Amino acid sequence: MMKNLDDMVTGAASVAIAGHVNPDGDCVGSCMAVYHYLRDNHSDIRTQVYLEEMRPVFGHLADLDQIRRLPEPGETCDLLILLDVSSLDRIGAAGELFARAKKTVCIDHHITNPGLADENHIVPDASSTCEVLFSLMDREKISRRTAMDLYTGIIHDSGVFQYSNTSPKTMEIAGWLMEQDIPFTRIIEDSFYKKSYAQNRVMGYILMNSQLYLDGKCIAAAADKKCMEQFKVQARDLDGIINQMRLTEGVEAAVFLYALDENRYKVSLRSNGKVDVSAIAMTFGGGGHYMAAGCTMEGKPEEITGKIVEEIRRQLGMEKV
Repeated sequence: MMKNLDDMVTGAASVAIAGHVNPDGDCVGSCMAVYHYLRDNHSDIRTQVYLEEMRPVFGHLADLDQIRRLPEPGETCDLLILLDVSSLDRIGAAGELFARAKKTVCIDHHITNPGLADENHIVPDASSTCEVLFSLMDREKISRRTAMDLYTGIIHDSGVFQYSNTSPKTMEIAGWLMEQDIPFTRIIEDSFYKKSYAQNRVMGYILMNSQLYLDGKCIAAAADKKCMEQFKVQARDLDGIINQMRLTEGVEAAVFLYALDENRYKVSLRSNGKVDVSAIAMTFGGGGHYMAAGCTMEGKPEEITGKIVEEIRRQLGMEKV
């Protein structure tokens, strides 16, 4: 039986909270939810969140100005709680604390997570880490700001309840969180639908230049350094493009690359059900879920795309042309 969050922090004088590199909604939401829960109910514990720079769409969450980017040299803690982190190389800002912490706990929902901490709470069937986290909290102790954190994480990783990882339990939890007087409509609008002019332009450009493969069953596109400089965008401005690609009629899998540097790309993969993109991501050193995964690869965009498309072709059982 899983411990609850209150039991996990018993005896700890200092708790560090950390998520993965390039934090998304579930990562930010779960980290801030633990922070607020501990501040509200265990104010005697020194609590600190470590996260890399995040997108401005999370501005509705409280106390983001309390987040630190990096620990101090030699800093340690009694307990390090990792949230939404599926592998050691995905630990973001607090990576140095992992070896120095007296105890580590990982709360996650990635099927590829091997159980990297001293204590692990991994539920692959959950929509999000925030859903797992909710089950570890005492409902009576969840404040409005913690409810906003949890709701944010759930809607981000469930695609506002559209993805197949959404279950009746997910909806029950979301309904309970909505009853805590949170601005649920504004959270969704700010997170998914508001785009800057530059974000709209680069999405249009990338979709215009996307290509179909495997008789239209796969769609792929890339944003190289030149493209990102042309539209004056960063990685965080490209959020949502892969999901729009996935919705293309007839497509079973979508592939989107963006440049990390001149010859290194972040690869995002999405499936509509017939392709296990987590298996493909793992082939190239990444991970994720059956229908949403990613990895980092080196090479030219066309070379990387070719390797990924070949793995998709194999899964679909299509003849090589």
